[in-house]
Amino acid sequence: MGLSWQQGPLSPTRIGRFLTPEPLPERLLFAERLRRRMRVRFHGEWIADSEDVVLLHEPGRYPVAYFPRADVRAGVLTGGDRVTHHKDLGDTAWYAVHAGGADAERAAWEFTGLPDHASELAGRIAFAWRAMDAFYEEDERILGHAADAYHRIDIRNTSRTLEVRSGDRVVARSERPVVLYESGFAPRWYVPRADVDEKALTPVEGQTFCPFKGLADYYDIGDAEKAAWSYREAYPEVGRVGDMVSFEPDRVEVTLDGKRLAMEPGQQVTPHGIDRGLDTDELRTR
Repeated sequence: MGLSWQQGPLSPTRIGRFLTPEPLPERLLFAERLRRRMRVRFHGEWIADSEDVVLLHEPGRYPVAYFPRADVRAGVLTGGDRVTHHKDLGDTAWYAVHAGGADAERAAWEFTGLPDHASELAGRIAFAWRAMDAFYEEDERILGHAADAYHRIDIRNTSRTLEVRSGDRVVARSERPVVLYESGFAPRWYVPRADVDEKALTPVEGQTFCPFKGLADYYDIGDAEKAAWSYREAYPEVGRVGDMVSFEPDRVEVTLDGKRLAMEPGQQVTPHGIDRGLDTDELRTR
């Protein structure tokens, strides 16, 4: 979750509400300075480098980084004659990006008709995430989208008993699960592999990617497709759930201290796209 996407407080699908006497506007946009050095790489060349990036949080979208034009390398942007209209921020000019002997059409944009209340974005350029090689904070690659300061993950131990059944078969039973709390999402329960009947898990092809946790592998359980998943090589920040298994409570029976779990608002997750040129080996060695 972030401030404005998935189930965040400024998202149209938020699960909480603002306690105000009058309803808020249907769409709320929020801009703030990132206060981190951010760089953009395209076809092996650095094309933007700034310590003055502004993040735009727009309802239903990942945060987007906007660079001062002065911090974008001269000659990289061409065109700008194609103009669309943003419902909140006015006319938008689109640019092709040229560097390293390659071109990417409509890979950058600038708001050219901003209302007075959105002056923070004046003279700033944004780059299409998947069209670029990569985005960096200092020398570390940022995956999936610009880092959102409003996203948090906490992992807690518990002595409660978690049991997973598929029909009459006990798939997992543990008195040492951990619970992962992720901003805006319902809790997710993870079980050590030693407490799982691995013969009940059938690995399936295909992985998904979380910018905060890493690559997820999936398993069928009987006829229940993708009923379990595991971050086998979770990022160090969430290493406590590495190689543990979690289960979908709407596809198999999951009980916690005898009480059956059910899908809750905010439990569904919108998958992230994979950055262009990003392979699984790079994700694993992040």
